[in-house]
This record gives sequence, C-alpha cells and structure tokens, in this order.
Amino acid sequence: MSELEIKLSRSNRIYRPDEPLQGKIITKFSSSVSHYGVRLSVNGSVNLQVRGGSAGVIESVVGVLKPITIVKRSVEIRPSGKISSGTTEIPFSLILKQPGERKSGKFYETFHGEDISIQYLLTVEVARGYLHKSLSATLEFIIESEKAEHLELPISPELVFFYITQDTQKHPLLSELKSGGFRVSGRIPTQCSLSCALRGELTVEASALPIQSIDIHLLRVESILVGDRIASETSLIQTTQIADGDISRGLTLPIYVLLPRLLTCPSVLAGPFSIEFKVSIVINFQSELSKLHPKSDPRTPRLWLAMETLPLELVRTR
Repeated sequence: MSELEIKLSRSNRIYRPDEPLQGKIITKFSSSVSHYGVRLSVNGSVNLQVRGGSAGVIESVVGVLKPITIVKRSVEIRPSGKISSGTTEIPFSLILKQPGERKSGKFYETFHGEDISIQYLLTVEVARGYLHKSLSATLEFIIESEKAEHLELPISPELVFFYITQDTQKHPLLSELKSGGFRVSGRIPTQCSLSCALRGELTVEASALPIQSIDIHLLRVESILVGDRIASETSLIQTTQIADGDISRGLTLPIYVLLPRLLTCPSVLAGPFSIEFKVSIVINFQSELSKLHPKSDPRTPRLWLAMETLPLELVRTR
C-alpha cells in the first residue's frame, strides 16, 4: 500500500504571494521505496472558457482557451534515494514570489467561476523510473492579494439610494401592479470589502399587491476577450432572502449578505479577461402565476417580479 499526501502549515490554505508556502509531504508505504527524486511543483493559472450562449461570439470560437500562466515553479525536495516503510514526513518551504525578482506578473486571487477560474495547485511527485509508476498528489491552495495592494476603505462606505416602482421596470408587470402601483426604497453600497458583509436597508412604502418575498441576488459578470470580440456571461452566485411574506408598509428591513470566499474575489479588469459583480434586489409579489413557475430563473423578468440591479465593486481591505 502506498499513500502520498501534502499537508500545508495553515488549515485554511490561504497565503499571500510574498509569504513562504510551508508544509510537509507525508508518505505511508508498506515497504521501503527507491526513487529518483522528490519534486514539488506549484502552478497558478487563469483558465478561460467560452460558452455558446455568449453574446456576440460566433460558434467557431466556443470552447476552452489557452490558460494564462501566473506562476510555474518546480524544486527538488529530496535527491535520489530511499523512503523507508511506515509514515515519513518531509518538510518543505517554497517562495512563490522571490523578493529579489523584478516585478513579476499579477497574482490574481483564487476564484471559481463558470467561465473563468483562477487556481493555484501544489503537486508532489516521487519519480520511480521506467519500471515503476511515479507517485503523485495534488492540493489546491488559496491566494489572497498582498497587504500592500489592500485598499483603505472608509469607515462608513458610501451608500447609494435606490427606488423600485412600476416606472423603473423595463418589463411588463401584472395589471394590478400597473394600475395600483408600488414603491420600494432603500440604500446599499456599490463598493464592499470581501472581509465584510454587504449591508444596507430597504423599506416597502406602498404596494397594491401583497408581497411574497424579497431577495438579494449576488451576480458575477465574467468577460473574456476573444479576438476582437468580448464574450460576457452573467450568472447567479447566491440568493439571500431578507423577507418572507407580506411586509408591513413603512418598516425598514436590514440587508445583510455574507460573501462566499471562493465564488468571489476583488473585481478584476485585466486585458484578456474581467471579473465584475452586481447586486440585484428582487421583489416577488403574491400571484397565482408565480405558483405555476416556482423554479423559474430569478434573473428572468416576470410579470410578478420587480427588480433593481446595481454594480458592486469588491475589494480587499486592510
């Protein structure tokens, strides 16, 4: 029986580019193993994929594009020799961004999207020559931006006011809403630190129909440059319900949304790609029609839905 494992010094696996990546390689062998070296490799890349639904992109360019390399480094941890039977721990320390190097490429933060994925992988390989299959193990670790790149966000981030009425909607509404009307107002930030929750407030001032629920949708907009065209896709990251059932008129409701770590990152506007975010306030009115479409896409305009979507810049702060 042969087992090979990588264990990092930090349980959360979060590191900055200028910090040493430390840990140990753990082997569990039923008998001693001869090898031609133990190597440790780190690979960081931006993986891009264009899907058929992207606006303005012809079918011939749909598919996986060449990844953008962020970092690629390999070091020998042990020269040729033997690893004894039982459990063996081999410590290691690897610098991602050498302090003496000239300014290297951008270390984008780890991000798992639908079209864009920024990933950092650590791989150990025990080479065993031509007669035996090499042993290997891979572990993903998470990169966050250096402290020098963190922004000093104001203590009280500026909140923008929003209003949702029948006149702000670009899609048709139920006849009762069009004739009787409704008005929802509130405040929400358009810039938010990844280490904080998205906070705001909302008030239902008037509504001709009872309200079924109010949700906050967190959206990501992934854009990829393909030739002279831009393929852009908007997808839903998460939904946070802030109200269930009809709301008392004039009552101020708090907005509190926790940001998921791997599904978000600081907003990126790079040359070949960009990652941006939006926040959407969606009011669902009680209607027989809504009961017939319980699993409809919440981003799709419906007769019984009113919504307001605002840009959201995500930043890493000190």
